[in-house]
Amino acid sequence: MDSGDNQMKKLTLFISTFLIFSAWALEKQSVRTEWDDERSIQDPRVQHLSYIFEETGESIPYALFVPSSYVKGKDISLMVSLHGLTRTYDWLMGYEGLLDLAEQYNFMVVTPLGYTRKGWYGAWSKGLDERSLEREGPFSEKDVMNVLRLTRENYSIDANNIFLWGHSMGGAGTYHLGMEHPELWKALALAAPAPPQVRDVKDLKIIEDIPILVLQGTKDRLVYPTREWVAEMKRLEMNYIYDEIVGADHSFFVSKNKENMKKIFNFFAEHRD
Repeated sequence: MDSGDNQMKKLTLFISTFLIFSAWALEKQSVRTEWDDERSIQDPRVQHLSYIFEETGESIPYALFVPSSYVKGKDISLMVSLHGLTRTYDWLMGYEGLLDLAEQYNFMVVTPLGYTRKGWYGAWSKGLDERSLEREGPFSEKDVMNVLRLTRENYSIDANNIFLWGHSMGGAGTYHLGMEHPELWKALALAAPAPPQVRDVKDLKIIEDIPILVLQGTKDRLVYPTREWVAEMKRLEMNYIYDEIVGADHSFFVSKNKENMKKIFNFFAEHRD
């Protein structure tokens, strides 16, 4: 009888240990794939870099553009740039005119991945494909902040002239990270921004003192939530510019249009110390 009890205890202990280990393994299992590390831009002016993400031990890529005028020890303005849903980490570097404008206006540009290509920078709790972003979202947000920290450590970045902008999903991330770290950003710009799930228009109060530029096309369904957010900016009497472009789409109006890309650089340059 005692032998049977001991066997049962051992079996129970084995099952408990197995379940605990399985839960731990599932928790540690990466949500990333090789697809997340793909690159799109071959321009030699773009540096493809990476670092080790401390929480998981994974190597996470990011891209960097350094203008030719940069001199170590002399502070330079920085643009943190957030890509859209499923785009590669270096995707924004390929926007028409972006690198030339960054050279002309003397901006360093960094484009984080956001941990995965669908992480939403912490701005959404659930993906469009119903994936839970419980872990992926915070990691996505942290990746952006890690890349910002690394860039500031490795280059002479003017702490008073750090700018944040994003397109589509990156726009949601710009709203969210702008509100999460309002002390960091000199100004914000959003192109066809998706509304962040984890934020409400009332949260604009948090960033009411930060200048904001919003570019939005009328042929994009996101024009409707954008108008709601801009209406709140107006109510708060924020320092904002809303450029609603008649007939413009969701993507090409900025990715393939140097003049609209230039509006972002002009806006940031006007607010630079």
